[in-house]
Amino acid sequence: MAKYYDIDDILTEEEFAPVLFHKAVNGVTVDPSSETNSVEQGAKVELPFWLAHELHLRQVVSINLPSCFDQKTRLEIQADAACVDLRSRCPYFYEFGCKLQPLVADRTIGILLSTAFKIRYKERLTKVYTAAHITASTFLPLLTKEETNLYEEAHLSMTAFKKWRTGGPRFQIASILGRKRKESY
Repeated sequence: MAKYYDIDDILTEEEFAPVLFHKAVNGVTVDPSSETNSVEQGAKVELPFWLAHELHLRQVVSINLPSCFDQKTRLEIQADAACVDLRSRCPYFYEFGCKLQPLVADRTIGILLSTAFKIRYKERLTKVYTAAHITASTFLPLLTKEETNLYEEAHLSMTAFKKWRTGGPRFQIASILGRKRKESY
């Protein structure tokens, strides 16, 4: 609820997570083609994360690991994390993984997220400093939303540094130093 108005947080919570119902629930339509308005105990369905999270807190469902964190993805990240297309699996891979970790039985998600982020972050910084922004179009489609934001910030920072280095103002007065102090009596 801390990021109630954050569009990225809203989109992260719209990702689907597979759940297993522990209790039968009446008055709920999970599948529009279903003839009944109920979900049987033991039913496996995919729900938006925000709903799965609420039902998990009420001990109605248990959340299983989504396909974007499956064994295939883990093996690809171990082989070469920089070349894995995480955006096609989950645009908010890291944020979704962080929200999901305390709710699932698999405790290795944190290690997966950390490893993938470290390797991919290092690779992206190298690209920012060595590649032209034009060649970035080859690897930008592979980045998650979080990585794209970091890449753009790093690119802006690098552009500002190059501008400063080639003749921008050498010293800037901090805005706080330009203010006058109130005189005390």
